[in-house]
Amino acid sequence: MELKIKNMNDKNIGLDLRGVVAALKQILPADKESVPLHEPLFGGREWDYVKECLDTGWVSSAGPFVSRFEEDLARFTGMKRAVAVVNGTAALHTALLLAGVKAEDEVLVPTLTFVATVNAVRYCQAVPRFVDAEERTLGVDPVKLRRELAQIARLSPEGTINRRTGRRIKALIVMHTFGHPVDLDPLRDLCAEFGLDLIEDAAESLGSYYKGVHTGHWGKLAVLSFNGNKTVTTGGGGAILTDDENLADRAQHLTTTAKQPHPWAYRHDEVGYNYRLPNLNAALGCAQLERLPELLAGKRALAARYAGVFSGWPGLTFFSEPEFARSNYWLNALLLEEDSGRQRDRLLELTHQAGILTRPAWDLMHTLPMFEHFPHGDLSKAENLARRLVNIPSSPALGGAVSDPG
Repeated sequence: MELKIKNMNDKNIGLDLRGVVAALKQILPADKESVPLHEPLFGGREWDYVKECLDTGWVSSAGPFVSRFEEDLARFTGMKRAVAVVNGTAALHTALLLAGVKAEDEVLVPTLTFVATVNAVRYCQAVPRFVDAEERTLGVDPVKLRRELAQIARLSPEGTINRRTGRRIKALIVMHTFGHPVDLDPLRDLCAEFGLDLIEDAAESLGSYYKGVHTGHWGKLAVLSFNGNKTVTTGGGGAILTDDENLADRAQHLTTTAKQPHPWAYRHDEVGYNYRLPNLNAALGCAQLERLPELLAGKRALAARYAGVFSGWPGLTFFSEPEFARSNYWLNALLLEEDSGRQRDRLLELTHQAGILTRPAWDLMHTLPMFEHFPHGDLSKAENLARRLVNIPSSPALGGAVSDPG
């Protein structure tokens, strides 16, 4: 595809925009009119399992594939229990309820995250307090957060109180941005010091490891997402992960409309939620999980190609996993140097003209109109990163995973 360059100054301040586009075109398939940011890959037993649901009539929230999917997830992640729900947002909402988050509690959340993280806090009528990111992981900065809590937090018999607002600070949500694990050990220690519950938003990090252990093990609860653009998809779907059997049982109860088991009576003992994953979706997930090692290998192979091509590239770097982690590289990212950040939008424009469907990072949560009045400290690093990040195509097929395993 011929590019029509409107700005003759595309090559400046050390960043050759046209060269970046040309490099991407060399890596990505030339026979496609456009290359999506991320698309699912089918070709295992998805048809067989979904057809079994249709043939047997087990298509709703009851059925054998739901429990099988949960068992497979728990086994893969090394968690004791997984509870499958309709999407990652529902998983986050349920996790916050299980952690005891109440109306007017404050929950520490990254401003550099997808909107679902903060929406779930508001579903509980709690107050998000936005925290900054670090460039090493794109996740919560433990050093900066510790300094902030030392200034505002007061320990009391009722919990940790924000001196400035008088509200209880109940939990910290960390999000593994684009699949890259945050530095979990210091964040877990921080939560223990300040009496906070740690919840891992691992929606993007299925197949990612921190110090050799799958993400999800550091928080009281963790959540996954299986949206259509995730490494493994169930169409829509999510899961709550925990090593606490009692919390898992309660998660299953709450997400099944708090219905008490009975062969025919409809008895409910509290306000519950119709959040359970349908068997039809779980069947798709079971087939996808069977191929997860291949999907992860394809994504890491693609990341390695990007890293090789952009090694030493003036004006940008390919974002790579931190030294303590093994990432699933859910979404690959280019990070423009600080003096090149103003070229981000031009790069997005040129790649889209070339049929390469890149995107910027999410709008920061504290800038959105429904959240802009909520409290936060200094967020300068997240603001800096958001101006410089560009996500590039990341589908596993681009790294060699195939649609027909045979």
